[in-house]
Amino acid sequence: MSLVSKVRTTSYLPASQQLYRWLVLPLEEVLQTRVVGNLLFIVDEGLRSLPLSALHDGQDSTDLDSGQFLVEKYSVGLSPSLRLTNTRYSNLSNARVLAMGASQFPADSNFQDLPLTETELSLLLEDPWDAATFFNAEFTLDNLKRQRQERPFGILHLATHAQFKKGNLGNSFIQLYDSRLQLDQIRDLGWNDPPLKLLVLSACQTALGDRDAELGFAGLAAKTGVQSVLGTLWYVRGEGTFPLMGEFYNQLDQAAIKAEALRQAQIAMLRRQVRYGYEGDRPQLVLSDGQTLPFDAPEDSIGDPNLSHPYYWAVFTLIGSPW
Repeated sequence: MSLVSKVRTTSYLPASQQLYRWLVLPLEEVLQTRVVGNLLFIVDEGLRSLPLSALHDGQDSTDLDSGQFLVEKYSVGLSPSLRLTNTRYSNLSNARVLAMGASQFPADSNFQDLPLTETELSLLLEDPWDAATFFNAEFTLDNLKRQRQERPFGILHLATHAQFKKGNLGNSFIQLYDSRLQLDQIRDLGWNDPPLKLLVLSACQTALGDRDAELGFAGLAAKTGVQSVLGTLWYVRGEGTFPLMGEFYNQLDQAAIKAEALRQAQIAMLRRQVRYGYEGDRPQLVLSDGQTLPFDAPEDSIGDPNLSHPYYWAVFTLIGSPW
């Protein structure tokens, strides 16, 4: 049975609860005594692909309501190492946003179209972000470099396909409109000069890595000077990415730190406070504060996703500084 086919089940609960007992329960008394609000995990190779926010403290492996997910108690993130984690607080209130993405790709890329990408980028055109957006044919490596050189963007958002493959770093890539940004090219992009405060990689497997590429694209970006990177642990679907991003940026304008913005977005999804609806015949995304985001997309690109399932919200993880 595929991962997607399990989104109406709680088959993940036994493993989720056992991992909670191993990894979190021994520290729980200390965490509560010290009123800890954020957990930053630095873990070994075999644990880096775990959706830690979805660990569950319940005792009944058949009853989801018998306990809470870790993300309901703490904001959660990963780091390649404490030494590489920027501990300074970063205020995003005046950060300029560069948003780039594609919905169509060359036939020889073998990638399906992403009909919700343009809608996702349009989120960032609204106040307070007022992003500079570049779509499809404008989403090139040369343009990405040029925009970064011309203006000191504090946030970079890339919405596209990506693929991580073990072994040679050149085998893993982020798909641009007409070319591929390979994992081994990340170091040459100068994302530390001026430093990016936040890199959002809205694509598949951007936080998945191996021994040679710890935490994948997100981990390498963090190592090259990006303060915080939002990436994904497995293959994501557009109908889940769009709601998470809509709620994340809505929360980012209000939350004290980036990790808390992600936490609130994930909680809103698991508690069904973010949902799809219709205004007449036009689909819309409804955020937790009641804000509605109408959009145009083929009906079969959305369906009726169970957005409260960890498959949709636990795929995203924050790498690097939680602040």
